[in-house]
Amino acid sequence: MKNPNIVILGAGYAGLITAVKLQKSLGVNEANVTLVNKHSYHYQTTWLHENAAGTLHHDRTRIQIKDVINTSKINFVQDTVTGIDPQQKSITLENGQLDYDYLVIGLGFEAETFGITGLKENAFTISNINTARLIRQHIEYNFAKYNNETEKKQERLNLVVGGAGFTGIEFAGELANRVPELCKEYDIPCEKVRIITVEAAPTALPGFDPELVEYAMNRLEAKGVEFKIGAMIKEVTEDKLIYEKDEQREEIPTNTVVWAAGVRGSSLIEQAGFESNRGRVKVRKDLRPNEYDDVFIIGDCALMINEETERPYPPTAQIAIQMAENTAANLKRLIHGNTHLESFTPDLKGTVASLGSKDAIGVVFGDKKLFGWSASAMKKVIDNRYLLKLGGVGLVLKKGKLNFLNL
Repeated sequence: MKNPNIVILGAGYAGLITAVKLQKSLGVNEANVTLVNKHSYHYQTTWLHENAAGTLHHDRTRIQIKDVINTSKINFVQDTVTGIDPQQKSITLENGQLDYDYLVIGLGFEAETFGITGLKENAFTISNINTARLIRQHIEYNFAKYNNETEKKQERLNLVVGGAGFTGIEFAGELANRVPELCKEYDIPCEKVRIITVEAAPTALPGFDPELVEYAMNRLEAKGVEFKIGAMIKEVTEDKLIYEKDEQREEIPTNTVVWAAGVRGSSLIEQAGFESNRGRVKVRKDLRPNEYDDVFIIGDCALMINEETERPYPPTAQIAIQMAENTAANLKRLIHGNTHLESFTPDLKGTVASLGSKDAIGVVFGDKKLFGWSASAMKKVIDNRYLLKLGGVGLVLKKGKLNFLNL
């Protein structure tokens, strides 16, 4: 009897954990598992803001896929997915084609610009290793260029963060740590540099506990971060950002705008004909779309409603990892002829947002609030726990954040 073909698209949190779980739970002769990813490495999306600010080297964030998968059990294909045909059960790659019996889509997110004029062309996004590296190099170039021009251009030193949500706040915190180092290196007075966070909502960190939000804003403002709250970005050009607040338009001269205020699922989802909303597919409780029983959609591409709040669960790494574990278990059931699949219920253990390397805020264990050192230590525990789950103690020792005493 022919072994079923399982194809996993994407080696982000969702896709890679699915592959690792399957290689542990399935025998070699039970299924043919193929993992497809554009790069030879997996990267930790939750560390990219550090890479972009220059406070953590991007090599720390990358994990070679072949270091965590068993290639005798998982066939790894490094290629770019260009098309999904769920009716023909086939995947088109830049360099070939794959057929599947079961498909797992974990293609991650893309930036959502909401149609803001010039944003796509003139702003940066923290979306992968290469975009993070580009942001770091761009900022350093502008600092280096500042003192090499006769006319000093303030737009080189105005660093604008679009959005004061989770990613925007974390990036602003890292920038606040990095700027004094850059000023010292490039002979620039620190008071010349501005870090400006522009948020359309009436508060930073929408949805967070107000006490934690106040702490975060106070701490970041003490480090020089400026907040423009209730300010809607209208346009981004090569040398300025235009926003509207209280029906008044204002300009910030800048050639560094980092957009951190919106994500969507993969555009390949829409092209494949799945019923979707901004590249995210509403899935059943077993993480399969309504139209297909042989497809699982997990991570940023999945849209699942929290019945208590009647709102979608946020596309977080925590939920993506749990989705992957659930999907791997259900694939094993299907292969063994069990069509009764386990429903997915997120186990939300809390949320922690860093405010730089030695400061953070968070809510864990239901409603316990964390501030400062304890929150920063918890953030490192969360990061290391994922590495342990992915590749064991060896990967924690190689890539983990173990500097608990240096907080």
